[in-house]
Amino acid sequence: MLTELHIEDFAIIQNLEIRFDGGLVILTGETGAGKSIILDAVLALLGGKTDATAIRGGADRALIDATFRLTEDNREAIHAILQREDLMENEDYVSLNRELRREGRSTARINGRSASISLLRELGSHLVDIHGQSEHLSLLNVRQHLSLLDRYASDDTLISAYQETYHRHQKVLRELNALRQSEQEAGRMVELYQFQVKEIEAASLRVGEEDALRQERDRLANAENLSASVQLCLSLLEEGDEGTPTISEQVGQVVQALTALARLDPSQTALHEGALSIEEQLGDLALRLQGYLDEIEFNPHRLEQVEERLALINTLKRKYGGDIPAVLAYAADARRRLDNIEHAGERITELETEQQALLATLAGQALDLSRARSEASRRLRTAVEGELADLSMSGAGFSVEMLRKPDPGGLPVEGEPVAFDEGGIDLVEFFIAPNPGEGFKPLVRIASGGETSRLMLALKNVLARADHIPTLVFDEIDQGIGGRAGIVVGEKLWKLARRHQVLCVTHLPQLAAFGDQHLGIRKMVEGGRTHTLVEPLNGAARLDELAAMLGSLSDANRDAARETLDLARQRAAAVRG
Repeated sequence: MLTELHIEDFAIIQNLEIRFDGGLVILTGETGAGKSIILDAVLALLGGKTDATAIRGGADRALIDATFRLTEDNREAIHAILQREDLMENEDYVSLNRELRREGRSTARINGRSASISLLRELGSHLVDIHGQSEHLSLLNVRQHLSLLDRYASDDTLISAYQETYHRHQKVLRELNALRQSEQEAGRMVELYQFQVKEIEAASLRVGEEDALRQERDRLANAENLSASVQLCLSLLEEGDEGTPTISEQVGQVVQALTALARLDPSQTALHEGALSIEEQLGDLALRLQGYLDEIEFNPHRLEQVEERLALINTLKRKYGGDIPAVLAYAADARRRLDNIEHAGERITELETEQQALLATLAGQALDLSRARSEASRRLRTAVEGELADLSMSGAGFSVEMLRKPDPGGLPVEGEPVAFDEGGIDLVEFFIAPNPGEGFKPLVRIASGGETSRLMLALKNVLARADHIPTLVFDEIDQGIGGRAGIVVGEKLWKLARRHQVLCVTHLPQLAAFGDQHLGIRKMVEGGRTHTLVEPLNGAARLDELAAMLGSLSDANRDAARETLDLARQRAAAVRG
């Protein structure tokens, strides 16, 4: 629900900070004080159309900020949007911001980060419903009517069963279509997969062989240099030049000298042992070098074979994967695809049988769901028309039109193929007959103003449990009704506010008396400029406001205002009890 609203330099509002409570929030004030401007600001904040003319004279920009506390009804939908756009900040609150600039540019922010106006509008549709401004009226969205009817009907079991079967059918249909498409391309694909499998299998690839081949190639390509290096080492270790002892001989002399040293001074035995170790290591080194020299091969033919093998591996890697395991995995997948193609006919037959069974089940479930909706639509019609009668619209009518769209490839229901989707086979739209004799018209085409607001109030009261939008705004709802009807409207708004936060602009004291929070809006002139002020009204201040709404601040009107408040409390208590 809406908890805080800040408006700066918007129309006649210079700087306004409003805190909202839950329940029924009443906004009253003299004509031109700025009541509707506040609602216009909220509408702009939710992505509504606006332009530079809304900016206060002399200012370069207008700024609107709001904070909303999420409820159990809209938390999941809001979180889904915020997570999708990476705008999640707080699980319980979301903040919106819109800035209008004189040059025409408009910017939006969600949780302090830049966002598009369309995203602001999408998020706003889950937060606030404004009645009296048709462009932001959720009930004027025909696509919402089916879900509202379903939630009103509480047919969760029927819907869940139908949707479970529908999703199974869609899965079968996707596989069936893929197999049929594959079957059409089977000849070409079989040849391709067979060639690929044969090419990879012919190579007899082994995991790890590439590194071994590279090492062998390097040895073969550098055999002469490797041999020369090893021979030099062996010459220094064991062969030497005439008159020059080898390294092994020199180390042997060191060992002999340290043997004598250790005999004379046992404390130096460690030196002798270290020299013996070095002598042994040099002998082992010479043996290993000789063995390596024997393995060095001058074999141009083998080098050519290794190069060809590496070239083959690289070719297969370029075609089928980045390394040998990937190439082998590609071959396994190609074999699996071949197997699928070879058995596609059998699988298609199985799936076609399963699809027909699912279609028959779907048809039965869709028909049950449709009948339940039809029964719910009759109850909804009776309930809404009862509400309209209470709201001084006794001649108004309401109906729910349910249609089915013929479709040759659709679901066979009662002998006729009809279009179907995840929602079933029904196309649902709400219709209104505002006045006797005018006939029913689509809800989306009804006139704006107080009549619209009362129609919406009737629908919202009936659909209170089904409607997941937490904050509802009613403007001009008292247009064309008197004090007696105002009491009824106030009672219904108060009742609706037990499940929603309801903001209502009104001129009727009988309606205003039902408010859980009463905000007085007035305008002041300072320095030759008009600006709007908002103050919470309680106690004597609220009584004076209601008295002024009755005509003037007289003792008689104060008594009447007190009686109006008492009556509102009694009616509310009766509804609560």
